[in-house]
This record gives sequence, C-alpha cells and structure tokens, in this order.
Amino acid sequence: MARPITTGVDGSPESLAALHWAAREAALRALPLRIVHAWLWQPLDVPIVQDRDAQARSAESLVREAATDVAGQYPDLPVTTEVVQDTAVAALLGEAERSELLVLGSRGHGALLGFLLGSYGQQVIASATCPVVSVRAPAGDAQAQEETQPQDVGEIVVGQHGSPEDSAAVLGFAFETAAAHGAAVRAVRAWSLPALYAYSPGSMRLADEAGGLEPYEKKALEQALAPWRERFPDVPVTEHVEIGSAGQVLLSVTSGARLLVVGRRSGRSPVGTRIGSVAHAALHHAPCPVAVVPPA
Repeated sequence: MARPITTGVDGSPESLAALHWAAREAALRALPLRIVHAWLWQPLDVPIVQDRDAQARSAESLVREAATDVAGQYPDLPVTTEVVQDTAVAALLGEAERSELLVLGSRGHGALLGFLLGSYGQQVIASATCPVVSVRAPAGDAQAQEETQPQDVGEIVVGQHGSPEDSAAVLGFAFETAAAHGAAVRAVRAWSLPALYAYSPGSMRLADEAGGLEPYEKKALEQALAPWRERFPDVPVTEHVEIGSAGQVLLSVTSGARLLVVGRRSGRSPVGTRIGSVAHAALHHAPCPVAVVPPA
C-alpha cells in the first residue's frame, strides 16, 4: 500500500494552507492523503468547567471538515482522517515514520522569527524520518495561499553540497518532485574560498586539475547530478554555482520558485534541536514552500 502524504490540521489559516498544498501534492503524485489532528485530554488544575466529550467531538469535527474541504476539490483523492491521542510533536513524528511526506503550516514573517514554525515545527523537522514541507500562509485565508503561491508555477530549487553520496537524498527528492510536477530543477552549489589553514597540497591539487576552484565546484555539481539526470531524462536542469554562503545563494534564486529543497543536519545542541544554518535560513526567509529532507 502506498505511503500517504500526511498533514496536521488545527483549524488555523496556516494549517489550512498546508492542507491544500498537501492535497494538491498527493493528487499530483497519485498518493493518498492523510489528515491528522493531535488532541490529548489534559485536565486543568483550575476551577473551571471542562467537557472532555465536547472537546473530543470538536477534534473529530475538525478533521471531518478538512476532509470535506479536500473532497470538494479532489473528489478522486483517497483521504483518511484520524484524531491522534498524543501531543503534537509526538503525534507528527509518529506519522512521519509511515508517511511519504509530512506537510506543516508556518506563520510567515513576524517579530519573533524564532517562532516562525510554531512551537513544535522545528522540533518535528529536526527529528522526522521523512521529508517535511513547511508551507507559509500569508495574510488572508488558505485560498489566498493558492492564488499567491501556486504549486504549478516555477522551478524546483535544490541545494547540493559535498559529494554525490552526501546529497543523494536531497537531489532524489527534488527530481522526483519535479517529475511529478512537470517542472524544471535548478541545482545550486555555493562555495567559498578556503581558510588559509585549509590549504594543503592534496586539496589544492584537485582544484588545479579542474582548472581552478570554481571549475572544481562546477565539476562536483555535475558529478552529483549525473545519476539523477540519467534517471529522470525528461526533467530540465539548470546548474547554478556561485561563491557565497549557501543560505544566501539559495535564497537569491527562490523568487518565483514553487519549492525549495534543502537537507538538514541531525543532532541536538545545548539550546535544543539543530537543523543546520541552511535549513534554518530557508525556513525563515524563503518566499516559497520549503522541503527539508533528512539524511539518508
């Protein structure tokens, strides 16, 4: 059975934008859509009336309404719904283990950029076992999201770094998405001058053999793309090699993109989860949806 594209809903404009994006993507990829809402009964230690059954009915109504909304636009799309009895982070990470793709909503730019993804978004992105797409809802409703950020316009922009093996998961996701959309891929490799202590006869010999540092970087990108070009011969590819920080270079080419695809680091820092500086910059500043792909 095909693994679904899963999205979490909570009734907010952000989650509705994610719902519409996920439904469109599921239809394009011929995959089922799964709609979940995390709800955990936690009685408050305060003297107010709490109705567990009413809250449970409200949660069930939320996912039913989301499914009805999707069915009106995609009547042939297989859709399942579930209210998951767990916290949001635990529920979404559990869903990621059995999903092809997890889609979350984000709030757009605000004064507290550190909370762009909500209280749980970065935790989920940092630990999910499948790619996670963050869909930004602009001011307005979910319909405005589709009008201002259509999914059928623009390139799939993907960041490539390191060796072909290092970027295999990211490039694979980008090419598969481009094939489903009938879109082109723009593969971006950023580079910088090595620090003085990094110069060594061995490392510089490789650059000299390629004709210099920039030709060396271009050759590295060509080698990383070669197997994916062979596997997806109908996907047009533009190679983009530029000196600068990876985050800045990627963001400079996302105007008009339909999706930005980046990799992530794994692990934890003393102040919480780590996703890497490139994924962090993309999630906070890209004008298009951002897919964060976990290490292979």
